[in-house]
Amino acid sequence: MHALAQLCIKRPVFATMLILSLVVIGAFSYFSLGVDLFPKVDIPTVQVLIVDPGGSPEEIETEISKKVEDSVNTISGVDEVRSISSEGQALVVITFDLAKNGDVAAQEVQNKVNLITNDLPQSAKVPIVQKFDPDAAPVLQVVVSSPRSLRDLTMIADKLIKQKLENASGVGQVRIVGGARREIHVLVDPDKLRSYNLTITDVFGALRAQNLELPAGTLKEGAKNFTIRTTGRISDPAQFSQIAIASRNGYVVKVSDIGRSEDSYVEPTTSSRLDGVPAVTLVVAKQSGVNTVNTARDIKERMKEIRASLPRDVKTEIIGDQSIFIEAAVNSIKEHLVEGGLLASVIIFLFLANWRTTLIAAVAIPTSIISAFGLMAAMGFTLNQITMLALTLMVGIVIDDAIIVLENIYRFIEEKGMSPMQAAVEGTREIGLAVMATTLSLLAVFLPVGFMGGIIGRFMSSFGFTSAFAIAVSLLVSFTLTPMLSSRFIRPPAAGPNAGKEGHHSSKDGVVYHWIDSTYTRMLKWALSHRGWMVGFSLLTIASIVPLFMVVGKNFLPSDDQSQF
Repeated sequence: MHALAQLCIKRPVFATMLILSLVVIGAFSYFSLGVDLFPKVDIPTVQVLIVDPGGSPEEIETEISKKVEDSVNTISGVDEVRSISSEGQALVVITFDLAKNGDVAAQEVQNKVNLITNDLPQSAKVPIVQKFDPDAAPVLQVVVSSPRSLRDLTMIADKLIKQKLENASGVGQVRIVGGARREIHVLVDPDKLRSYNLTITDVFGALRAQNLELPAGTLKEGAKNFTIRTTGRISDPAQFSQIAIASRNGYVVKVSDIGRSEDSYVEPTTSSRLDGVPAVTLVVAKQSGVNTVNTARDIKERMKEIRASLPRDVKTEIIGDQSIFIEAAVNSIKEHLVEGGLLASVIIFLFLANWRTTLIAAVAIPTSIISAFGLMAAMGFTLNQITMLALTLMVGIVIDDAIIVLENIYRFIEEKGMSPMQAAVEGTREIGLAVMATTLSLLAVFLPVGFMGGIIGRFMSSFGFTSAFAIAVSLLVSFTLTPMLSSRFIRPPAAGPNAGKEGHHSSKDGVVYHWIDSTYTRMLKWALSHRGWMVGFSLLTIASIVPLFMVVGKNFLPSDDQSQF
């Protein structure tokens, strides 16, 4: 590293461009980084949902859940399989080892479920296989309200809002809550049904057979081919009453003879209200891995365009916006990052009492922090509470190497009377090995965090790698930019009768330094003369770790109050 420092002192342009290239890469990478509350964590968990209307829990367990469990158990990497069998529904959750790729796991589960589809009850619906993805979480909730009927409001929300929001950048899914979709109900009178000696199965079969469209082949006319379809789908709800069910003694029994049809809506399973009035809520979820804040911003812009095309009596309101809390949390950490850098520079100035040396040391903070954004972009990290916490913590660490090198260079100028150029070479040579040892010891602490396993490792890996890269850049800065700037910007002490002479220590003659030096010297002498007490106190401190660890609170994530109920 000394050879690199000597080269940078002689070639200042090389040193400047070397560090500037890292800073430029980091600066451009910053604008491409996603913004989220926590890092993207891929938990390989897949759920299989199979609906069988009318099935009892016992039947669901034996006929569906057990078959799915036996089928997916043969997949490699399965850690746990659990199922919930309830009235008319089977939910099977398969958890895989963390080393398993979530997308691969979902595809393998889908293949296994497809093999047993024919063995499921005939009344069972198509199995729904879905990967659990915490990153594809809802970001916005939009409420649509109007004095119109709930069914009309649902149709407006579906056709005029939902379909347009789904095309917005970063939107993964839009789900309607509290709506009432249109459905034709056929109400049968049991007494009339028995009078014609019919069953409900006869009515169901007739409705199914006479309300569908089927392909009817092709028609050739010369060189042309026409596709023919039978248009048997009923468009007018009143026509359901004219559907023939059976013939009794030459009389055709119709739906109107045994009941009636009505234009209604699906029985609601969810409810949404705005200020006590029934409404429709659109829950918008983002795609996995996209920028939450940018996605929410794009959705809001799209909503402005949609509002202009809606009827005047239809109102939309955003009642839930996850990006507000995320943006506030990240911006707060950004402010702390900047404030920490400024305060660190102020503290350095108070001790060095020289704006030139303070500026040289303080340059290490922005260069190391900004350069770290390049690694974050390369590894797919986002700006979140974990990575921003790492950068905030590094503010006080990345400047250490530059201060050590700078102070030693200034000591050579002040005590040995060397020129700034010569002092930069000799000062860096003398302290280089110690600086490298200090930095490598820090890397030995933070870098293994990036390789942690388990769920904790998924969250903390970005913390470890971000911290380690910032520390590594600070080491490079201390051996390139710091000695180069010191050789050209540091001015020798002011001329005086003793200036430039061996043993002249003008910066150490101050009152503050003398007080710190004498106090620390007395403490050091006392500690060395009472070695037994110091060793005992150190052992007692180490032993106190165990009981303090048992007493301190433990949690996976801190409790945040988002002011939402």
